[in-house]
Amino acid sequence: MMIEELKSTDLINKVGGRFKLTALVQKRLDELVRGARPLIEDTEGRTMLEIVIQEILQDKIAIETKDSKINDTDKGRD
Repeated sequence: MMIEELKSTDLINKVGGRFKLTALVQKRLDELVRGARPLIEDTEGRTMLEIVIQEILQDKIAIETKDSKINDTDKGRD
């Protein structure tokens, strides 16, 4: 079931492509394995992969791009 969600065009487009989705899922899974807390509330009975997918769908996590880093630093210079 979760594998099918990972193939969803909506999910792929939300993060900007299959490779970005793969990188985001891998990075977030690693964080959860190392003890990071889930960013969604309803985690009971969910696998870590299901948690990551829900975090993406609920806009709790996103790919960090070079542009977003520049924009974040520029905000403090106004």
